[in-house]
Amino acid sequence: MTDQDLEKLRYPVGRYVKPLRLTHALIATSIFEIESFPPQLETAVAGLTNEQLDTSYRPGGWTIRQVVHHLADSHLNGVTRIKLALTEDRPTIKPYHEGLWAELADVVSMPIEPSLRLLEGLHARWAVLLRSLSEKDLKRTFVHPERGMELQVADYIPEYAWHSHHHLGHVTNLKKMKGWK
Repeated sequence: MTDQDLEKLRYPVGRYVKPLRLTHALIATSIFEIESFPPQLETAVAGLTNEQLDTSYRPGGWTIRQVVHHLADSHLNGVTRIKLALTEDRPTIKPYHEGLWAELADVVSMPIEPSLRLLEGLHARWAVLLRSLSEKDLKRTFVHPERGMELQVADYIPEYAWHSHHHLGHVTNLKKMKGWK
């Protein structure tokens, strides 16, 4: 397998590229994508067996089960970061070691249904919160110590829409490669 093949497996929708300009249309589209993501994921994983859920989407990558649980963990952290930015002055967010979280028992062995339900409720609330934000709210910031930078709430919205599609691509690409229905 070539490096280019591995890159496509790792980033099925391409690497995230921060938009040059955050328009109202881009924010609205990103919010819609965040809101509509849980049913897309649920459809993608519907009917997969435990053996299929425990298949890695690429050599050295996570299993589909780990991807689903990671999405719940990551998006819960994402909402928390935005709420901290909205309620505190320039908070420094707490990073987490997603690779280590992906090795914990609730991620490697637990059924995916609880994370699917969590994503459903979380994304519904997230969309309501994001649609309520004023221009001033969108400009509120938090400090991301791993990135060594200050980010605006508006910056994070398209990034999480991308993150949703990124991991959905892992599931759908694997299903296509394996011929799974």
